[in-house]
Amino acid sequence: MPEELSRLESVELREIWPDEAQNFTPWLAEEENLTLLGETLGIELEFESQELSVGDFRADILCRDIVDGSRILIENQLERTNHSHLGQILTYAAGLDIHTVIWIAKEFREEHRAALDRLNEITDEHYQYFGIEVKVWQIGDSARAAQFDVVSSPNNWSRSVSRGPELAASKDLSERGARNIKFWTALRKYMDQKNNPLKFPKPGSSNYLDFSIGRAHFTMQPYLVATRREIGIRLYIGGKDAKNATAYFHLLKEQQEKIQNEFSEPLEWDEQAGPIVKRISLRKGDTDPTDETDWPNQHEWFASKLELFDKVFRPRIKALNADDWEPPEYKDDE
Repeated sequence: MPEELSRLESVELREIWPDEAQNFTPWLAEEENLTLLGETLGIELEFESQELSVGDFRADILCRDIVDGSRILIENQLERTNHSHLGQILTYAAGLDIHTVIWIAKEFREEHRAALDRLNEITDEHYQYFGIEVKVWQIGDSARAAQFDVVSSPNNWSRSVSRGPELAASKDLSERGARNIKFWTALRKYMDQKNNPLKFPKPGSSNYLDFSIGRAHFTMQPYLVATRREIGIRLYIGGKDAKNATAYFHLLKEQQEKIQNEFSEPLEWDEQAGPIVKRISLRKGDTDPTDETDWPNQHEWFASKLELFDKVFRPRIKALNADDWEPPEYKDDE
């Protein structure tokens, strides 16, 4: 007898995200969900800000394209598209120097899909507009899964991006990915030769790696940004919810002076890295990660700073207890 198959069932979006601003936008701003959206579009997205004011309006999510550094606007709706949101994305695009607009909705009206198609026709290749329908699926009692469907895209996108394997094989991306693998592989070899104690993850084609730092929801991430001539290390601070991430961040920030003394150079403390993700970064500018002749210097910097990050933050992270932090409003009440 053939195996009985289950039925794929659609889930109402409001069951998952009751409120667009309070639930859906923070969910989408999480790194793993931006990655899912980016994979759908063939764009490497880096979160920049959320609910950014533009005149009397507030843009949902602002990102950067990791490859070229250009700004990307994401505007969300959990209902059918409307004229109001179309006007808002045009206002945001002008006010924020946006090159890519991603309009996400439960369903696109035909006239709004056509409007995006027309915008893609009359603007040059430096500007692009995407219409995305979001869906949630479930099989039986299994976990629910989100899906992004592209309903409108730039004229050349279907040929150069949506083909998946062909995109990965394109000359520009394959060269960049191969160079990243080569960089990280050489860094791992350098750290092995220096008997660096850190457990090195598998080198991949991305411009960053994820190092464990001894606790779930915390990640130490070395990264490369050739377009900004920059390398750096980010400590991502997460949690099961926004309260935990914020608590962990502020508990560490209470030790900022001691931590800075141990580093002997300034760190960037970014509480706005995401709704349930905070970030502490160390940057090295005026450094070209595509210059292989300078790789020995860059590998030496990464090895020493990664070990320092681990030494300074690991014991502190293990000792963190979110209940030890009281938000300022509670302190004021006292």
